[in-house]
Amino acid sequence: MKPALVFDWNGTLLDDAHVLLQTTNAILDRFGRATIDMNTFREHCDIPLSILYRGLGMSESEVAAVDRDAGAMFHDTYERFASKADLREGARRILEIAHEQAASSIIVSNHVVDPLRSQLRRLGINDYISEVIAFESRATQFKSMSKGERLGLYMQENDLKPPATFIIGDMPVETNIARDLGLISISITGGFVSDSRLQAAEPDYIIRSHHELLPILQRHGYFRDT
Repeated sequence: MKPALVFDWNGTLLDDAHVLLQTTNAILDRFGRATIDMNTFREHCDIPLSILYRGLGMSESEVAAVDRDAGAMFHDTYERFASKADLREGARRILEIAHEQAASSIIVSNHVVDPLRSQLRRLGINDYISEVIAFESRATQFKSMSKGERLGLYMQENDLKPPATFIIGDMPVETNIARDLGLISISITGGFVSDSRLQAAEPDYIIRSHHELLPILQRHGYFRDT
């Protein structure tokens, strides 16, 4: 049996924590509020981002302004900054290995499909990704099924076995999804939240880069001939 590798996108495969911080600070500055550093960002970051904004002291009217026009203020700023973001260390190699081994690499994300696919093409990894599970448009973002619900449905439709499915993410939500669906959870530090928040979620494994994924997969009996 081949494993299925389920990756979060932002902060996990894409090295864009600094991009989201830059975007957040641009929004804070627009409302005349003090900007924040990375440590503060990682202590407050949550999904949907309205939780982050409220945690940073923004008013309900300010949060509503950011959400207006399908979140154009956020998306237009973020996509401009993200156009130069690279993959995280070791990400390309583990995707190459999975592709060589005919294993599925799936992205499950709270981002929007089209700009995510554009990033995959820009970074030259589109052919390594079996499926992108994300929101259809800005207008539907966070207004339909959650990441976990969408992944669970996909697994049922494609007969993916939970014991052979690994979910890799940079936030506690991926660990919670793993717990709900019976998957193996791997948290990666250096993304959108602090190490302490990742540890508190109690994933099965914590890694610092994607280079550490292969030994974990081999420990579970996969890719041993790599």
